[in-house]
Amino acid sequence: MIKFSTPILLSMVLIATNSLAKDWQIQMLNYGESGSMVFEPDYIHANVGDTVTFIPTQSGHNAKSYIVPEDSSAWSSKLNQEHTLSLENEGVHVYYCPPHLMMGMVGVIQVGNAKNLEKVSSKYPRLRSKIALQPERVDTTIAKIR
Repeated sequence: MIKFSTPILLSMVLIATNSLAKDWQIQMLNYGESGSMVFEPDYIHANVGDTVTFIPTQSGHNAKSYIVPEDSSAWSSKLNQEHTLSLENEGVHVYYCPPHLMMGMVGVIQVGNAKNLEKVSSKYPRLRSKIALQPERVDTTIAKIR
């Protein structure tokens, strides 16, 4: 029978847990499957410990948080640069592309349970009021939160 010391066993568990984490990739596009000025995918349901990498597939884009889960910090990527976000708390991130908010370039990351759904419901109308083109597309993305 093989015996493991506590530090070795703990290390093995941590390595196994980290290898289960997923790196989601979100492309920032001028044109995608759902129209112009989009994040693809526009909604993901991730787990705590996952990461999300925003990829400026086409120039002129960045991503900025509008709503974040409790105990999470607001975040913003630099224009035309990849940005990786570590998902450390359950809840919903609603984010947008500042240059293209008016065109409905909005996305959602749900991490585990939507613990801050009440905050999303109260703050989303203000964000929606700034969208001139395709606000219904954004409503559809927000409706995916469960």
